[in-house]
Amino acid sequence: MLSALANLNARIRSNKMLDYICSTHFWGPVSNFGIPLAAIADFKKDPEIISGQMTGALVVYSAVFMRYSMAVTPQNYLLFACHFINECSQLNQGYRWMQYHQWGGKEIAMKAKQAAGEGVAKVEDAAAKAASKIKSSAGTN
Repeated sequence: MLSALANLNARIRSNKMLDYICSTHFWGPVSNFGIPLAAIADFKKDPEIISGQMTGALVVYSAVFMRYSMAVTPQNYLLFACHFINECSQLNQGYRWMQYHQWGGKEIAMKAKQAAGEGVAKVEDAAAKAASKIKSSAGTN
């Protein structure tokens, strides 16, 4: 059994592509791609749910590991790409957080929600008046 595993390992390691796919140079970045994908998926969500501290931590984390991916031997371009995408995504989220919490975006959103609420109230009043008009005209015929 041990010799069969050693033989399989030798066959994998002799093929460059399989050797790469079976290494941490491949699976580390692949498993790490969940972070930038989640950040990209959050672009459409309300900026109120963004954590400024977590975004800042992820910006620093990605910058450090972009440097690390180029410092190791051999250089890990897949890890660099993962952290480059994450860095860009987190900087975008950080900008959205700053705009919402520091640069007046929260007040603008509150005014828009208030205006939308007033618009809904006007529509409901108009619908109620139209319904009562229809009922009164149906009752007279």
